[in-house]
Amino acid sequence: MHHSSKQTYRARWVMPIDGDPIPNGMMIVQSGRIASIGSFQDSKVEGELIDLGDVAILPGLVNTHTHLEFSDLPKPVGHPGMELADWIREVITTRGMVDHQTRQQNVLEGHAEATASGTQLIADIVTTPLETIPSNTIAFAEVLGLSQERGDERMSQAERHLANNTSPDSRCDVAAISPHSPYSTPLPLIERCVQVAKQRNTTLAMHVAESPAERELLTNGSGPFAESLRTLGLPIKAFFPWTKANPVSRLIQLLAKSPRALIVHGNDLSETEIEQVKSHPNCSIVYCPRTHHFFQHSNHPVAELLAAGINVAIGTDSRASNPDLDLWGEVQHLLKHRPDLNPTDALRMATANGADALGRSATHGRLAAGMPANFITVATSADRVDQLWSDFSSSSVSSSSMSSAARPAPQS
Repeated sequence: MHHSSKQTYRARWVMPIDGDPIPNGMMIVQSGRIASIGSFQDSKVEGELIDLGDVAILPGLVNTHTHLEFSDLPKPVGHPGMELADWIREVITTRGMVDHQTRQQNVLEGHAEATASGTQLIADIVTTPLETIPSNTIAFAEVLGLSQERGDERMSQAERHLANNTSPDSRCDVAAISPHSPYSTPLPLIERCVQVAKQRNTTLAMHVAESPAERELLTNGSGPFAESLRTLGLPIKAFFPWTKANPVSRLIQLLAKSPRALIVHGNDLSETEIEQVKSHPNCSIVYCPRTHHFFQHSNHPVAELLAAGINVAIGTDSRASNPDLDLWGEVQHLLKHRPDLNPTDALRMATANGADALGRSATHGRLAAGMPANFITVATSADRVDQLWSDFSSSSVSSSSMSSAARPAPQS
């Protein structure tokens, strides 16, 4: 698309996200940026009129948690409802030692799949080194290791990844850090990751409160995770339990020292821990609806989190626990299976909340004057807002109507 002149886009609906859905809406774009949005009948057409017809215009989606390196998997590993600790052991066995080149290829293929279904910003957990970070991706270097040697090796690779992909004054850094989980990353190593996030002024992501078995390991040094780690020949007693008193609270307190912290999954957060997250506005929870459904965890506390005013974003996790990388599929899952949620919240978690969680609210997740005109469309014949949600739960995203500015191309 040629961006030097103005275009007026008209659609049945425009969804600004920070504001009510606009019926018979329009969006004026100049030089690739949104000049204004509003009602078509109350506005003057400027430049070329592009009537998109019976669709809703939405901002591009934000996938706040995925592992693209598993994108070659044809179906999830294991079986629905399996114990998370057993699934992790099966993932380790299934993957073996994947070489850098294959991993890089998987990342690029996963990126193509995700962006084809309307995702325009991706938080990807990566095994470093990674030669190429695809466009519109923040690559979180994964740090783990229940041995000093492995932990040091992964930490130094993460530091190199950050040094090579960030600049001190950049507001759009493409690198971040991710201590993997409390069952795979000792406390001193998590503390080092937090220090690095502070030094680099970047985002930190970590799997936290993923299952009751994780809490049992941290509190008592027992349960399914302890068994699983023992089977892998790891020294349980050297690392677990952490403490009898509130290990998850202790972890949240530590992660909150990062400039921005993504608490990924949060399936098993207690009321006290929800209150604690609420007290740290730099912390977001990332909920992965269809992965949560795959493990058949008890009801996710997403409604309680939202009611507490916590920023909740969503992600697809990986193809190891999800049939695909279509973030719109996560929105549809929520619209169909979580009638207790306000549908506008389901949409917001996939757009503005994700951008806010990643420090990208100026460029992603909303349609507003001054923002880049990166948008997607969803077919709808709705006359009222309630019909809109019904259409959204069955209509897929069209990437053919995306502005060309939103079509990501790989970059090194």
